[in-house]
Amino acid sequence: MKFCLFGLFLVVAGSAVAEPLASPADAIVESYCAATRDQELSIQNASMDVEIQASLPKLKKQGRLHALRRISALGRITYEHLFFEGDGTIKNQVIARYLTAEIEAQKSQAPSMAVTPANYKFKYKGSVEPDGRQTYVFQVTPKKKRVGLYKGELWIDAATYLRVEETGTLVKSPSIFLKRVAFTRTYEIRDGISVPRQVQSEVETRLVGKAELTIDFSNFSVDAPQRTGVAAGGGQ
Repeated sequence: MKFCLFGLFLVVAGSAVAEPLASPADAIVESYCAATRDQELSIQNASMDVEIQASLPKLKKQGRLHALRRISALGRITYEHLFFEGDGTIKNQVIARYLTAEIEAQKSQAPSMAVTPANYKFKYKGSVEPDGRQTYVFQVTPKKKRVGLYKGELWIDAATYLRVEETGTLVKSPSIFLKRVAFTRTYEIRDGISVPRQVQSEVETRLVGKAELTIDFSNFSVDAPQRTGVAAGGGQ
């Protein structure tokens, strides 16, 4: 009887050891995905000021656009142009095409576009401490070639598991006018939300050569949700 019980213990113990355990890197990615899902609800009806500075180095042309960027309750992005100064080529051939490409890419935004294990391979590269905050660095590679997906790095804040930086190259051009788009996107954590701070892009265009863009974001705000039903203080 003792031998049988001992044998049974070995079988159970062996089964327990055989079960795969999640790695620390997998746990980080899982926490990042959960934090990202929570944030999607927090940034509905958000808006921010955007200033885009663009240049065509070879043509020595420059321009600057100030706009209001809105994110609808459905996650759609729109721009309200406030003013522009500079060369018309920059406005029409660089900034306008860049914004149009972003909006078109956003129209197809869905779970298939998210930076998650369903769409990307994650490879842990280590941790860094920019500005004294521990940050996890992952190499991300899309499993399929889709518009909006990129190959590069994702930096995740260790305290909130929200993204603080993305850098890489789009694996598929969002526009026939753009051949290659490389970028670095930085974010800041504000009230538990990963808020865009700056995007630096280098774009190879088919019409006017290489273009450089720097996009700065400011005055991020989220509109209060509209209330339904009986107004506060009202009665029958």
